[in-house]
Amino acid sequence: IGIGGLLWGTETGRIKEVRKYLVIVEKTDTGYSAYSPDLPGCASTGSTREEVERNIREAIEFHVESLKQEGSEVPEPTSYSSYIDVAA
Repeated sequence: IGIGGLLWGTETGRIKEVRKYLVIVEKTDTGYSAYSPDLPGCASTGSTREEVERNIREAIEFHVESLKQEGSEVPEPTSYSSYIDVAA
């Protein structure tokens, strides 16, 4: 259950902060790849869109947890996306 950047974990009974990171998904010759511009080095792949989205979520969770464990700052999400119309 999410409320204003906080998440109530039903299995833990604890409140956690939630951050929403932009993820870029690209089609490749063998499936899909994904990365988050706000988390350098955090990327994943998958054969389908569903798989790559599941894998990048796990990669981001692992990346953030690793940063916390080593005492590093977890980057704030700052990237955004936008579409630009051009004549083609």
